[in-house]
Amino acid sequence: MQQDANDTSRGEHASAAQPAGQEALVSVSGLTVGFTTDAGETQVLHGVDLDIKPGERVAIVGESGSGKSTVAAAIMGLLAANGRVTGGSITLRGRELTGATERELRSIRGEQIGLVPQDPMSNLNPTMKVGAQIADTILAHPASHGDMSRAGVRARVTELMTLAGIPDAQRRSKQYPHEFSGGMRQRVLIAIGLACNPELLIADEPTSALDVTVQRQILDHLQSLIDAEGIALLFITHDLGLAADRADRVIVMSKGKIVEQGTPSEILKSPKEEYTRKLVAAAPSLVAVRDTDAAKVRAEDAARAEARDQLHLDTASFGTPLLRVDGLTKEYKIRGGGGILRAVDNISFDVAAGTTTAVVGESGSGKTTLSRMVLGLETPTSGTVHLGDEDIAVARGARLRAARRRMQPVFQDPFGSLDPTYSIERLIDEPLRIFGVGDRASRQARVAELLDQVSLPRTVAQRRPGQLSGGQRQRVAIARALAINPQLVVCDEAVSALDVLVQDQILELLAELQSELGLTYLFITHDLAVVRQIAHQVLVMKQGAVVESGSVDTIFETPATEYTAQLLESIPGAAFFA
Repeated sequence: MQQDANDTSRGEHASAAQPAGQEALVSVSGLTVGFTTDAGETQVLHGVDLDIKPGERVAIVGESGSGKSTVAAAIMGLLAANGRVTGGSITLRGRELTGATERELRSIRGEQIGLVPQDPMSNLNPTMKVGAQIADTILAHPASHGDMSRAGVRARVTELMTLAGIPDAQRRSKQYPHEFSGGMRQRVLIAIGLACNPELLIADEPTSALDVTVQRQILDHLQSLIDAEGIALLFITHDLGLAADRADRVIVMSKGKIVEQGTPSEILKSPKEEYTRKLVAAAPSLVAVRDTDAAKVRAEDAARAEARDQLHLDTASFGTPLLRVDGLTKEYKIRGGGGILRAVDNISFDVAAGTTTAVVGESGSGKTTLSRMVLGLETPTSGTVHLGDEDIAVARGARLRAARRRMQPVFQDPFGSLDPTYSIERLIDEPLRIFGVGDRASRQARVAELLDQVSLPRTVAQRRPGQLSGGQRQRVAIARALAINPQLVVCDEAVSALDVLVQDQILELLAELQSELGLTYLFITHDLAVVRQIAHQVLVMKQGAVVESGSVDTIFETPATEYTAQLLESIPGAAFFA
């Protein structure tokens, strides 16, 4: 696989740009952080030591709860109200920050340390135009820009948006966040983070919700900007492949401690600690690119191959398709006389019983619209969706209800798809109640059985979603989907919100359940790396149409279209295992 020049020789940057004895821009020494709860104060960071030199790119990786975002928050003085630095030191060019007042910290944030947070929709004000939000950052730090007139501020906003890669910046500065795509909203946050020419930019999971090609475009652009200005980067991510592509030095954290650090090549190819080896083994991006020979992959991981049973066999050997999609098309009228948007364009495919077909493509390719039509949540403009002998597209009333009992969804955000006021037991038995299955005692027994199936302790039945981790919530969502013994499970970005270790556990669980229960999966994802681990067959979508389809091995080893090749080349970490 080939990569742009921006993505190669990451480890050379530090040695070339950073003399051996150069003074640190930011130095963290013996940092401990605690959070006060009803049970007392809990320590979440335990003696963290790290330095960031001017112009250096440092990545911190680790699973959710490892403390990586807490380190970033402590550096910026943005710990939650119940959190505090309980020991250690944080200095910026020798200036101690741990005892700084809020006023002093406010002058540092944005001006000397910029931030690009994870979720643009929750970090941008939906009621303000994006240009005004960038202007607020400029006006909050007049020392960085001098006494600027209104026209000067508007010109700087346009300049920043253009630098961040937003076309037609002057016009788009007058739009609201909802009028931007996810990738463009992330570019707005980059513009805000760079508004005051900071010396250090902290990027906290800045592209975790984006597909691989948009992710690559944004990170390439961000990298060119910080390299041109000599800005140091602290990059927080759970994806080791992404960290390796973008950093000079990788720091691995677990349970509030640094367990290992080194160059990307050292961490990926010769990890010293067992935890790091687990991260490398679990990262889908690295699994996908480590070996292009699928037979070798299976030989090196016999347990995974056995769990997935006949993972890479021709699905024709599985017999009659459970799901048949023929000529499926969905069109939407664009408001204001804007014509017609064809979101799904004449798609046909079969899914054999007991297999997994993955639908992959960039955001806006039509894959979620396709899944909603399969589930009977959207009515096709034309075409048919057959689940067995039933045409979902025309089924109504009792027929549609019966069909929906045979298929269930698992959505991307387990917290958003689970009512936070319900107990786990009520959430899981909800399909049983809706379809009138069993009495209270039998439903309780079924919930206990389902919790066992998804490897959750039965004691969680009386808890609520907010009391569980992200991975546990996704297991609850899977248990709920299995409650009425469906034949087809539609997984729409079901693991994209999870860190790599939890993601790997969920993918293994789905494979085991498929083997035990004969489940059929339609797996919607933007991540080709995940596809390699879970699917038998792949459909690659672009602008509503299928541009390529075939077995996983065929797609990965001999992609037939340039678009698919670009998706594969955008998988992080490829340079280290090419």
